[in-house]
Amino acid sequence: MLDKLAFLENKYKELSEKIIDPEVISNMDEWTKLMKENAEIEPIVMKYREYIKATESLSEDKEMLKEKLDDEMKELVKEEIKELEETVAKLEEELRILLIPKDPNDHKNVIVEIRGGAGGDEAALFAGTLFRMYSMYAERQGWKIEIMSSNEIGIGGFKEIIFMIKGKGAYSRLKYESGVHRVQRVPTTESSGRIHTSTSTVAVLPEAEDIDIEINPNEIRVDVFRSSGNGGQSVNTTDSAVRITHIPTGIVISCQDEKSQLKNRDKAMKILKTRLYDKMISEQTAEIAQERKGQVGTGDRSERIRTYNFPQGRVTDHRINMTLYKLEAFLDGDIDEMIDGLITTDQAEKLQHVG
Repeated sequence: MLDKLAFLENKYKELSEKIIDPEVISNMDEWTKLMKENAEIEPIVMKYREYIKATESLSEDKEMLKEKLDDEMKELVKEEIKELEETVAKLEEELRILLIPKDPNDHKNVIVEIRGGAGGDEAALFAGTLFRMYSMYAERQGWKIEIMSSNEIGIGGFKEIIFMIKGKGAYSRLKYESGVHRVQRVPTTESSGRIHTSTSTVAVLPEAEDIDIEINPNEIRVDVFRSSGNGGQSVNTTDSAVRITHIPTGIVISCQDEKSQLKNRDKAMKILKTRLYDKMISEQTAEIAQERKGQVGTGDRSERIRTYNFPQGRVTDHRINMTLYKLEAFLDGDIDEMIDGLITTDQAEKLQHVG
C-alpha cells in the first residue's frame, strides 16, 4: 500500500507542475484532462501527507522516551504516543478505503426498470409500490424523476415501468437495488386472510452518455404505431408510439408515453444506449464478478435480494442479512440505512483486494 501511495505522491507533484506550464495551458483538452487526473488523486495525496506527518511524530515521541525524562514528562509523551497510534491506525484505514478502485459510473444518472414478476396483479401492484418508494427516495435526495416508458394496469400497478433518476451520485447509491424483490402480504381481494408471495425485478443501469456508446444507424430498425392505453382505448389518433429494434443484439425498446413521436424516439434511444452500455460493462466485468461472487455490488438480477413482509412489518436484505422493522417508513423512501449497510459490506469486500 505504501508503495502505491508514494507513487501517487510523485505523480501528483508531476501533474501540479504540468498544469501550470504555459505550453500545457494553451492546449485546453490536455490541460482539462490533467486537471481532472490531478483532482482525482489529490484527496489521497493529502491524506497520505497527513499520515506521513503523524508517523513521523510517532517516531519522534518513541525516540524521546529513550531519553532521560522526569516522570511527568514521560507520562505526557506516553499519552501522546497512544493518541498518535490511534490517529495512524485511523488514517491507514481511510487510505485503504481511498485506494479502492472507483466505479467510473458512480457519478451518473440512472435508468431504473421495474417489472412485475411472479404473482399476476399482486406483482404489478408491488412494482407500483417499488416505483413509489424510489420516487420518494429521489425526492428526499433532491433528485429529479422522468418516466421513460410504462405499462400500467387499471388498479394502480405496473407490468413494467422504466424511469430516469437525475442527480449527483444517483448510481453510487442505487446500484445495489438490482435484483428480485419479494413481497409477502395479504391481497385486498383475499377474503380468507392468506398471505401471498409475489415478486418484482429491478434493474438499475447507469445512463449511457454519447461518449460511452455509439449506435450505427444501419443497425437499428424504427417502427411507429398508434399508442393505446388501458383496455385498448386510443390515447391519440396519430402514429406517435415508437419501437426501436437493435438488430445485432435483438434488444427491442417501445415508448408511447409522449404524444410526440420525436420525444418517444428520443426516450427509446436513451434506453437503448443505456441497455447496450450496461451489456458492454457487464461483459467487461463478468470475469471479476465471477472471482468475487459474494460481493454485494455484483448481484445478479435473477437473484432474490430482498423480502418485504407486510404482516410482520419488516424488510430483510438477504445479501447482508439486515432486517429493519420499519416497513412503512422504508416504503416511504427511508432506505438510506439499508443502502449504507450495502455500501459498507461492498467496501469491506473490496478492501481485501487493496494491497
